Amino acid sequence: MPLLILVAEDDPGTRLTISDYLEQAGYSVVSATNGREALQILKDYLPHLLITDVAMPHMDGFELVKRVRQQPHFRLLPVIFLTAHSTTKERIQGYQLGCDIYLPKPFDLSELGAVVRNLMERTQLIQTEWRTHLKSAEVESPPTSGGDRAIAKPTAEEVALTPREQDVLHLLAEGLSNSQIGEQLHLSPRTVEKHVSSLLRKSNTSNRAELVRFAIDNHLVR
Repeated sequence: MPLLILVAEDDPGTRLTISDYLEQAGYSVVSATNGREALQILKDYLPHLLITDVAMPHMDGFELVKRVRQQPHFRLLPVIFLTAHSTTKERIQGYQLGCDIYLPKPFDLSELGAVVRNLMERTQLIQTEWRTHLKSAEVESPPTSGGDRAIAKPTAEEVALTPREQDVLHLLAEGLSNSQIGEQLHLSPRTVEKHVSSLLRKSNTSNRAELVRFAIDNHLVR
């Protein structure tokens, strides 16, 4: 099943161009004409990535992403900001709200495609590594005679995190992307990815949203 992308853009020409390009690249696309509509579509369709303009009627992109990040299920959703006004202040505001990439208009569709692929591949890599881990665990611990063996979530006391993993977990809970975490901790994206994979394995969670929820429930982050 194709990965789903939500495009929030009030300009019909830009919205159609982006949607057509992404569909030709093999993605499924749903679109919205403003932030309020995008927020409802986001809840209904649960897309894998959000591309949003900043200047939109009813609810702008900044407010949209702010509300998205307030919902635990979407705190780690990849977000790309598009805008015709790309001042340093606006970019900082976008990153502080939790966007992953900031593309100023006019932008090249091939660059947008490369950014989308990078964010999607990163997400899929984590999920693939987690599925591989689960299969390995099933082989090492076959089902008991009483039925399939449930994989229980560890307790906070059972999760032994390194100081660096603890740092990464705290920044993940704040909704920061890998690149932002790397900048703050002076780590390469690849190293951050390895720490995230280790956190998923140790917490027995399948994605970043579950990881953050596990950390909050077990008081591993404030």
